Amino acid sequence: MPEVPVKLYLDKILKICRNAVRKVSVIPAPVKDRALRAMADRVAQDEAAILSANERDVDALGKSFGSEVSKDRLKAAVARVRMTPDDVKEMAERLRAIADQPDPVGAVTGRWERPDGLQVSRVRVSIGVIGIISELPPLVTVESIALCLKSGNVSVFRGAPDWSQTHEVIGKGLREAAGQQGIPPDAWVFIDRPEKDVAVELIRSGRALDAIIPRGGAGLRKAVLEGARMPVLCHDGGQTYLYVDADVDLPLVQNVVINSKVQRPVATNALDTLLVQQGVARQFLPALINRLLVEFKIDVRGCPKTLALMGQMPISGHTSIIPAAEEDWSRQFQSPTLAVKMVADMDEAMTHIAEHGLCMTAVIATSNYSSALRFTREVDASAVFVNASSRLHDAEGFGFGSDIGLSSARLHAKGPIGLEQLTCEKYVVFGNGQLRMPHPVPETYFDAIMLKRP
Repeated sequence: MPEVPVKLYLDKILKICRNAVRKVSVIPAPVKDRALRAMADRVAQDEAAILSANERDVDALGKSFGSEVSKDRLKAAVARVRMTPDDVKEMAERLRAIADQPDPVGAVTGRWERPDGLQVSRVRVSIGVIGIISELPPLVTVESIALCLKSGNVSVFRGAPDWSQTHEVIGKGLREAAGQQGIPPDAWVFIDRPEKDVAVELIRSGRALDAIIPRGGAGLRKAVLEGARMPVLCHDGGQTYLYVDADVDLPLVQNVVINSKVQRPVATNALDTLLVQQGVARQFLPALINRLLVEFKIDVRGCPKTLALMGQMPISGHTSIIPAAEEDWSRQFQSPTLAVKMVADMDEAMTHIAEHGLCMTAVIATSNYSSALRFTREVDASAVFVNASSRLHDAEGFGFGSDIGLSSARLHAKGPIGLEQLTCEKYVVFGNGQLRMPHPVPETYFDAIMLKRP
């Protein structure tokens, strides 16, 4: 029997999701929390089945690559797809952590009374149907579904085919556990067809989806931003900068730079460009660059001044920095690569940041309080840090649990998109018979002039 065309298949799924919006949005908080804890228990219980399914995905990946692929590339792909017992444990822990967070739905964010006695409130409500397209591991799948459920949203999840069998086992367990706690079966939907056309159609489903979230690399983000016919919640593109001021604690800033770049170079909040005030460059840069090159194997690309400075300094090992290309100053690397530029002062640093596209995270390392305040006030970024690692730019670092991604967009929300950012606000108004009274008809300009004539 021929397979249903992609558009018809997706239209049917999205119709089910739209019909589920009302009942999912009003699920009581205790029911959602019990369901999330039951889902966590089920994930832990299904550990053997999940890991077995994951091994089948790994085997399928190896067969799909063929014999012409290099061993290193195959090894890296397998390492990306393979899960461990610790991964399963982390899934369960994330589910329990989300259950422990306050429910944002129904929270009153503002209340006031009008002179006529009308009582006006702003209340958090769910967004509706959220599409999620992911290239990331199953931990992200579980976390995304849990965050959408807790915030009262219906989610449509399209995961990477690399984990198709793993997702099937996880999805079955999550649905059964949630259903036993009273969660409707259509509170979320897994798209189980691997065709790329499914993702394309989902991006174009503007009438059925209220928002879409890309979770993956720059290529996926670009495709979603260019093709989406609905708001994109997590646009995590944009560079991360760290400016080293003239007044600075050098040991402190070296630790901050290394953590920002080295702790997880592929992260969206990992450091991309280091800007160093030239007055402290001679004391600061040689030792730092030497550590980055030799100890951490970071590819360092420098401006002409940085190259000239390092040419005068001995570097251990057999590595060296290379000249930075013009496009490097506008790149979000998400790799073990760092661009380094010497600047005259903070004005030049802020001008550089402003001229090279969206800024995801900006950090200033300084001992000068006035400089710190000016930097935080004038730099346009999703988050601005003073003397702290850019890697802290997420929901966990800010102390409000899990997030579904970071946003550098100018609308809805910047920074981590957590439970609160997965809701919007509506107005609730109580009255006792108040009516809208007609305003006095204003004079026209001509009438006003004529009345003032002698």
